[in-house]
Amino acid sequence: MTDLSSQVRSRWRKLRRTELILAAAAVLSVAAAAWGYFLYYPRKIGPEQPIHFSHRLHAGTKQISCFFCHPGAMNTPRSGVPPLETCLLCHSRIIVDHPEIVKLRAYYDAGKPVKWARVNDLPDFVYFDHSAHVRAGFDCGRCHGDVAGMDRVWLVHDFQMGFCVQCHRDSGFSHDCLICHR
Repeated sequence: MTDLSSQVRSRWRKLRRTELILAAAAVLSVAAAAWGYFLYYPRKIGPEQPIHFSHRLHAGTKQISCFFCHPGAMNTPRSGVPPLETCLLCHSRIIVDHPEIVKLRAYYDAGKPVKWARVNDLPDFVYFDHSAHVRAGFDCGRCHGDVAGMDRVWLVHDFQMGFCVQCHRDSGFSHDCLICHR
């Protein structure tokens, strides 16, 4: 009888060991899959736009300068959204049959502006001049993040007053109230 009970205990231990190994393998597999998912897919994504535009492709892979599409940032307070003609400089010849380019052309042919969902927006009581920051040598990514790595642009900083004041302090610029509040 004792021989039978020791055999049962031995089998039970082997079975428990196998279950523990399988459970550990399952947990590790799920953890590896989750790690791969978050590594491959962006954790943040901006608002959906009427036309899917990838900054990662244009600014990243193709290395098109921010100022090609947003020339206002160089000499005006606002960077602006590029007119459809800017897009069609290339896309009247390049991948013209892509569904998003077809949508873009439909807006252009109808003479309608694309109603982009705004990502970066400051309150009306704040004055911000892109061109002053560009002239001072600031990289766009300082405020907008790694746009060249984003498909859909998301809000990297919430642009609360403390963010701007701290940047001015760190850079040795005035943080007088009238710089931003006119």
